[in-house]
Amino acid sequence: MIPPPTGRRHEPLLAPSLLASDLANIQAAAETLATAEADWLHFDVMDGRFVPNISFGLPILEALRPHARQPIDVHLMIEHPENYLAAFREAGATNITVHYEACVHLHRVVEQIKNLGCTAGVALNPATPISLLEDIAADLDVVLIMSVNPGFGGQAFIPNTLRKVAALKELLLDQGSGALIEVDGGVNQENAGPLVEAGADVLVAGNFVFKSPGGPVPTLAGLRKKLRQVVSK
Repeated sequence: MIPPPTGRRHEPLLAPSLLASDLANIQAAAETLATAEADWLHFDVMDGRFVPNISFGLPILEALRPHARQPIDVHLMIEHPENYLAAFREAGATNITVHYEACVHLHRVVEQIKNLGCTAGVALNPATPISLLEDIAADLDVVLIMSVNPGFGGQAFIPNTLRKVAALKELLLDQGSGALIEVDGGVNQENAGPLVEAGADVLVAGNFVFKSPGGPVPTLAGLRKKLRQVVSK
């Protein structure tokens, strides 16, 4: 799943964000996505402290897991994530991403995630520079770039993200890291191609997928088709 560090573009992974689905029937969302062009299911966890909102927790993930056919990409937007890693792994997480800004001892937290058998990701808020990952880049499986300020869905994409993704790609190559670059926030048909051209490997999309008139299946299929054209150039 983790590609070697090269400068070549490859077909990106698509990770629909369940936070934008019909929360009254998240099981139906997972079952619909089972046959869609979705590689991961993105699962946002918010505690109302690290970010100004509260979302899913462990019981929802545990209930979702039997209905999910794709790996579950758990994004912890919470304080003291180290206290909950084992519980999220047991509940069904495949990848666990924590925020740089929430971890005093980041290397220790990354090692905890890996020792649980999950792939380990680190997320950066829009104002957090990528240079802070230089000494840990080689240990990471995923770097998640927030392209909106975390806490709420439906926000507008921050254009500077394209520059940040390109700079992160250079840093990872310099460090010999095979970490995937994931982008989360405001991803849509217009910016997905430029993000992949800049170096993004995983695109998280919420409202664009679930609020589209045609529904998630044709929307993801259309996005996949467009991105295949981008990587084939």
